[in-house]
Amino acid sequence: MLCYLPGSDGRNQHRECAMSTLEIEQIPTRTDNYVYLLKESGQGRVGVVDPSDAAPVIEALDRLGWQLTDIINTHHHNDHTGGNLELKEKYGCVVTGPLADHDRIAGIDVDVGDGDIFMLGDAEAKIFDTPGHTRGHIAFWFPESKALFCGDTLFALGGGRTFEGTAEQMWTSLG
Repeated sequence: MLCYLPGSDGRNQHRECAMSTLEIEQIPTRTDNYVYLLKESGQGRVGVVDPSDAAPVIEALDRLGWQLTDIINTHHHNDHTGGNLELKEKYGCVVTGPLADHDRIAGIDVDVGDGDIFMLGDAEAKIFDTPGHTRGHIAFWFPESKALFCGDTLFALGGGRTFEGTAEQMWTSLG
């Protein structure tokens, strides 16, 4: 199977895939957000999902002794991308996010969309378009780790608000 791997030139590169499991750390931020640190077991790459703010991410990375390599964004809202530039500058990491939100995500290097495969080291994520909350919203599904990072599309007791899409779009994206 061929997978997308962010290249140094910002373009997707292809390589053979291997499977890997993730160690996941949840970081509460602001009053109602969570950021997730992901460490994959094969190559030791470390990603952060939707970093609203850099400070709590840096604090968690220091506490864990991890070195950030990737930023993963599900959509363009500031409470999911606010830490991008500071983290990218500090760690020199690659920012991956939705193709449809390319012009609205600070520091984005690699664009992904529905049907693409994203690799965090050896950990494979399938990308799903999940419009409704925003028109460019995506979700990252890491099947081996049984981990879904869906931003503001799906919550334990419901779905996110629709700002740029419709309820029908959101409902259809979950099917």
